Formats: sequence, structure tokens, C-alpha cells
Amino acid sequence: MSGTRRARPSPGAAITSSPWIVVSIGVIVMVVLLVVALGAVRGRRTFAEPPPPDPTMSLPQVPVTTPSAPGATTRPPASAAGPVVPGLSPRSTVLPARPTPRPSPSAVSPSSRPAPPPPAPSPVTGRYGVVSSFDGGFVGEVRLVNTAATARGWTVRLAFPRGRLVAVWVSGAEQGDGRFTDGVLTYESGVDLAPGASVALQFHFERTGTTRPSSCAVDGATCSGL
Repeated sequence: MSGTRRARPSPGAAITSSPWIVVSIGVIVMVVLLVVALGAVRGRRTFAEPPPPDPTMSLPQVPVTTPSAPGATTRPPASAAGPVVPGLSPRSTVLPARPTPRPSPSAVSPSSRPAPPPPAPSPVTGRYGVVSSFDGGFVGEVRLVNTAATARGWTVRLAFPRGRLVAVWVSGAEQGDGRFTDGVLTYESGVDLAPGASVALQFHFERTGTTRPSSCAVDGATCSGL
């Protein structure tokens, strides 16, 4: 055997002798770089969705006013609407007229009512007098006269705030109905008094302090002789 060694081919000689290897390596390197570049771009760049547009608002149209001469009066446009009352439409609203309430008879004040006419004078007149007086009391009378052409009844009211009524009677005629309450004697005739006739209503009082009554009336008319 020969002791000589074979010379191994160097790497550069292999690449030089095979140019397609260099081309393949370059293509692979380019593909790797392209993949790396695409991955870097995707990782850095983000696409955000655009924000929604702001809601639009319609602004009222402001009438354009032109400067007027000094002293001139500015009038609102004919189409301008007046103030709107809550609950009513801006249009002209005509409300029905309310009926005027009429006051009821009970609502009329007493001062506005017409005064009643004065009563007609009674045809039976009365005259007050003292028949007799004594210590602590007296006997008096009211003499009644019927001036009418027909028979008439009568009522006597005699007031003595102080004192005590002992007795009351009609002298020489039919008796009537009498009562004494709160110092007032009221006596109504039993029978009507004939036309032109006269009768005396007599009474006995004690401790009155006076023989003059505070009031005396026949059918509402004041007695004479007081």
C-alpha cells in the first residue's frame, strides 16, 4: 500500500464548484427575513375601530335682525308665537264664560233686605193710670177703648223689671189669659171688645219701687198717660 494521503476538497472549492447551493441558501435567508419582518409589522401595528360620530343637534333658527335707526320701535315678526301657558296649546284658546252665580235668598245680608213696613195702628187704644197706692205696693189699670166699627180683641204688655205681681183681672167683663215672665205682664182678652166699648185691665203689684212701668203697649202701640 502506498503511504500517500488523498487531498480533501476545501469548502470554498465545493461552493465554487456548485453555485446552486449559494442560490438556495440566499433564497432561504430571504424567506426567513421576510417572515420575521411580517411578524414584527403585525405585532406593532394595531388597527382601532374609528369612534362613532357625535350625535347631531338641531339648533333653533335665530332671526337675523338688522340695526334700526335710533328711536325706532322694534316689532316682533308676525309669525312669532306668544308665551305658551302650560297645559294649553300655542294657538288661541277661547274658554266658555262662567255663569254668574246668583245669590240665594239666605245669602243676602240683613242690611240689604228692605225694612218691613210699620204695622198699622191698632184700633184698640190704652191709657195707663194708678187706681190706688199704699205702703209697699199699688193698684193700676190700663183702660182700653175700641175705636173700630167692628169688635176687636186686644193684648196688653206691661213691664215692671222690679217687683212682684199679686193679681191681675178685667174689671166688670169676661176674663182673659195672663202671664208674668221676667218682669213682663202679658194679658190677652177673653172676648172681643165691642165697637166704641171701653174696659179696664187692673193689676196689683208690690215692691216695684215705682208706680210707673218701664213700658206699656196695647197691640204694639204705646199706652198714653205715662
